[in-house]
Amino acid sequence: MAAATKAKGPQTKEDRLFQWVAGTVLSVFGIFMLVPFAWMMLSAFKTEAEIKRLPPTVWPETFTWDNFGRLFTEMDFGTYLTNTLLITLFAFVGLLLNAMAGFGFAKYRFKGREKMFLLVLATMMIPGQVTMIPVYLILNSVGLTNTMLGIVLPGFSSAFGIFLFRQFMSTLPDEVMEATRLDGASEYRMFAQIVLPMSKPILAVQAILTFIGGWNSFLWPLIIANDQKLYTLSVGLQLLKGQHGTNFALQMAGAAFMVVPIMIVFMFFQKQIIENYNISGIK
Repeated sequence: MAAATKAKGPQTKEDRLFQWVAGTVLSVFGIFMLVPFAWMMLSAFKTEAEIKRLPPTVWPETFTWDNFGRLFTEMDFGTYLTNTLLITLFAFVGLLLNAMAGFGFAKYRFKGREKMFLLVLATMMIPGQVTMIPVYLILNSVGLTNTMLGIVLPGFSSAFGIFLFRQFMSTLPDEVMEATRLDGASEYRMFAQIVLPMSKPILAVQAILTFIGGWNSFLWPLIIANDQKLYTLSVGLQLLKGQHGTNFALQMAGAAFMVVPIMIVFMFFQKQIIENYNISGIK
């Protein structure tokens, strides 16, 4: 008992040395990881002649936006961007549906609840690549292949999302919900005005993951869509690599266009993501 309550003593010389060495090593590795990203960003503003010059230049001699303009004039990146934003928007609709399913598993008592939840967990053990062919055949049988609805429909449900919402919402106090019901609120109103605001931590984390997943969607749109007008940015970037394989400046611009939005979102919400993960762990 005394050992458990004993206050932690001051740091020793060895502890400070270890922290200094660990910090130095992590900083060096962090810098090395940033080098490719910095090179990509700077190369996106170079001309094709400059990017192929030997010895290479680090800082562009003349900043140019021509590479980004060519993405929209030669590669139809405007259409790819619209499709990607639509897929991301519908993914957030699926996020709301997952939250409702998680709430149902967490707070409602119905016959077969545990077995159904175990079935949901079992689907997490199946790789997504395995189910793509059956899902494709189902959508093809109802005429939804090569359509935007066919692209977004499978993303409306996520076993992992339902699991996270169920685990978090199980910790919400039942007393608050009972008081809301006594005040005459409907179940939908209680979910929208009480449950969702209390679930901000897990909603924030899932929203970031949903955005990243929708923004980076590649394999499923490539499989389900035959029309290039339904392709996403990730698919367009692959087409760019195939059609302009020797134009490295244009490829760097396309890669930067894909990566920068995710970096911006993460930088703005980094603190909130870390805090919400900690809160979820404590609960």
